[in-house]
Amino acid sequence: MAKFPKGLSTIKGFLSSEEGESLYKISKLASNLGSILEIGSYCGKSTIYLALGCRKNGKVVFTIDHHRGSEEHQIGEFFHDPDLVSTQTGEVDSFLEFRKNIFDMGVENNIVPIVARSSIVASAWQTPLAMIFIDGGHSLETALDDYRNWSQFLMKDGFLAIHDVFEAPEAGGQAPRAIYDLAIASGLFSLFLEVASLRILKRL
Repeated sequence: MAKFPKGLSTIKGFLSSEEGESLYKISKLASNLGSILEIGSYCGKSTIYLALGCRKNGKVVFTIDHHRGSEEHQIGEFFHDPDLVSTQTGEVDSFLEFRKNIFDMGVENNIVPIVARSSIVASAWQTPLAMIFIDGGHSLETALDDYRNWSQFLMKDGFLAIHDVFEAPEAGGQAPRAIYDLAIASGLFSLFLEVASLRILKRL
């Protein structure tokens, strides 16, 4: 059984330890095939699990996040965290917390942070990917853009992981569920693993 750094479970974020361990296992498997990319890193909890898996194969994980928070993280919204508001700008900025956490967990050299909007990075991206983890903005428009922009880069036998896939609307937003359904309906993916709200698909 994998041993994870002390304090990893207490990092700010919405990923359960069980989901994190699953990301670790799949990233360890996928990084044997090629590069791994995460969309939506927030304070770095999921990123660290991915990086630990990549490190087993001497690889890195690319992460994309503008670090200004998703819709639900903004001031006045349900998941807003006042500790992540910049004293300089008065706006949400999770990047300093992200950098602190990846340093504290000893994976700074296994992560390549890209601080930008996902759509901008996708427009310039060219590298095939062995794993894509989508956990960015949860509006339908943003989730659809992330799926459509990035799934084209996933290689055969690669993995597409989607977080916050809930069956019932009262359990959580339905945008991640929508892109999961879209992926399955495309006939290009099959369900590989299901853990809590995490779905991991394999590219056929």
